Amino acid sequence: MGFFTTLLERPWEGASEASALDAYSGPDMQDATRIALRFFLAIVGVLFFLIIITFLSRSQYPDFEALAGAPWLPFSDTSRLWFNTSLLVCASASMQLGLSGARGARLNTCVIGISMGVLFTLGFLLAQLDLWKYLQSLGFYIDSNPANSYFYLLSAVHGLHLAGGLLVLANVVFRRWRDETTASLSAPLALCATYWHFLLVVWLVLFALLTRPPASLNALAAMCGF
Repeated sequence: MGFFTTLLERPWEGASEASALDAYSGPDMQDATRIALRFFLAIVGVLFFLIIITFLSRSQYPDFEALAGAPWLPFSDTSRLWFNTSLLVCASASMQLGLSGARGARLNTCVIGISMGVLFTLGFLLAQLDLWKYLQSLGFYIDSNPANSYFYLLSAVHGLHLAGGLLVLANVVFRRWRDETTASLSAPLALCATYWHFLLVVWLVLFALLTRPPASLNALAAMCGF
């Protein structure tokens, strides 16, 4: 939680406006926030890695039925997942646009980028919930197959991290915008954009894993020694 704690801090409280700005934008503070972000992303990466390893291990049991590989399985047709992925790609690109606007002191570009990033992220989360309902309508409940359970688990953990990122982004934007200039948003927005890009990469890995047919899962499990 060090990354979120660092972003939520207000080190200028009780200090003059000039010294407050220096405290936040100084090289020491920026280095500290970058290190905190890297540490947090490393923890998140390890969390997903461990879940993926248990997923591959569990795939070798007889009761495990992959969600792709046959026409009647939901992820044999990946159109819904591609649509959801496109929303997250747009969210990540929009966050980068907002960062570019903040760095160039272009208020309109910054506002448009951040707003689009939030809307596309919310769209992705809603589309994931709709995908859950779709799976349940087909009879793929969370407890009906280990593969189902892992999909719900992985998508839920990923979604919670995105929701947490939205809360931090809202806090950063409203507090920094009120107290500082548009250009000064670039440092915290750079961290938020990196966070979005990271979660996009994580989702692409999960997408590739969850849509693998049984033969591919068996090959991956064999590579891991299962």
